[in-house]
Amino acid sequence: MKELVEVIAKALVDDPGSVVVNERTEKKTTVLEVRVADSDMGKVIGKQGRIAKAIRSVVKAAAAKEDKKVIVDIMD
Repeated sequence: MKELVEVIAKALVDDPGSVVVNERTEKKTTVLEVRVADSDMGKVIGKQGRIAKAIRSVVKAAAAKEDKKVIVDIMD
C-alpha cells in the first residue's frame, strides 16, 4: 500500500523528491502518513478534498482486496 500511495502522490506534485510516506500499524489498521512540500499540498488535496478522497478510495479498494484496513492521512 505504501508504494501505491507514493506513486500516486509523486505523479500529482511538482516536487516528487519531497514526497514522504510513513507507514505505522495500530492494532489491525495500517496508517499511511503522506507528507509533501507546502507548495504541493493543494495538488494532493484538490478542490474540496476531491483528490484526497479519490486517493483514499483507491487505497481502500486495494486494501479490501487483501482483507486489510488502511487509513491515509495527509499531513501538513
